[in-house]
Amino acid sequence: MKELSNNATRLITSAVGVAIIIPCFIFMNAAKGLPLTILVSLISLLAVYEVIKAVGCKNNVIIVLSTVTAAAIPFLFNFDISVPFMETAVIYSIVYFILMVTMHKKTTFSDTVTALFATAAIPCAISTLIEFRDLYIDYPDKYDKAAGVFFILFGMFSAWITDAFAYIVGRRIGKHKLCPEISPKKSVEGAVGGVLGAAVFNLILFFVFDYFFFTTHSIKWWEIAIISVILSIISMFGDLSASIIKRNHGIKDFGKILPGHGGVMDRFDSCLFVLPSLYAAVFFLNF
Repeated sequence: MKELSNNATRLITSAVGVAIIIPCFIFMNAAKGLPLTILVSLISLLAVYEVIKAVGCKNNVIIVLSTVTAAAIPFLFNFDISVPFMETAVIYSIVYFILMVTMHKKTTFSDTVTALFATAAIPCAISTLIEFRDLYIDYPDKYDKAAGVFFILFGMFSAWITDAFAYIVGRRIGKHKLCPEISPKKSVEGAVGGVLGAAVFNLILFFVFDYFFFTTHSIKWWEIAIISVILSIISMFGDLSASIIKRNHGIKDFGKILPGHGGVMDRFDSCLFVLPSLYAAVFFLNF
C-alpha cells in the first residue's frame, strides 16, 4: 500500500510538472522568450539553493547572493547580454571570499567553493534550454523553430527516459551491481535497459518531428541514435555524481519541493550533464 501511495504521489507531481512545463514550451518564443526563461530561472534558483543547503551552509548572505545570481543568469542568456567572463568571475569570487573571512564563524571554505561552483555551473547548464530555443536564429540555414523543441525534448528524454528504464529494468532483471558503493540499487542490466529505452524513444521523437514538423532536414536518424547512447551514459554519470554528493552529506534527497521525487536537483541532476553535452554536440558537429 505504501509503495502504491508513493507511486501515486510521483504521478501526481509529474502531471503537475508537465502541466506547467508544456505551456512554457508552447509559448517559449512569445513575449521575448520570457515564459521559458522564467521557468529556467526558477529551476536554477531552487537547484542552487538545494545544493548549498545540502552541504550545510549557514551563511544566509551567501545563500541569498547565490540564489539571486542563479535566477539572473538565464535572463543574460535570453537577452544575449554579454558579460566579461574573466573579470566577472574574479570579482565574484573575491566577494565570496570576503564573505567567508568576515563571517568565518559560520562559513567554511567548502561552503564558499560549493556556492561559487553551483551558482556558475547549474544555471549555465540549465540555460542551454534557451540556447536550443534560439537555434533557428543562430543557424537559420540548418534549423527551424521546431528544432528547438526537438533538442529540448531530446535532452530531457536522454536524461529522464534513461533513468526511468534503468529503474524498471533494474527492478525486474537487475542482478549485477553497477556502483554498489555509490548507489546500491543500480544494476548493469538496468543501465543497459536505460540506454536502449532512451535510444528507442529518441528515435521515435526524431521520426515524428522529421515527418510532421521539420522544414529543414539537416539531422540524420543514425546521428540521433549515436548521440542518444552517449547522452544516456553521460546521464548516468550525472545521477551518480549527485548520489555521491548526497551520500557524502548524509541526505536522501536534495529537497522536498517535489513530492515523490525529492527536490529540483533530484529531478534535474542528470540534465545538468546531458543538456550542455547535447548543445556541445550541436555546436561543434553542427549536424
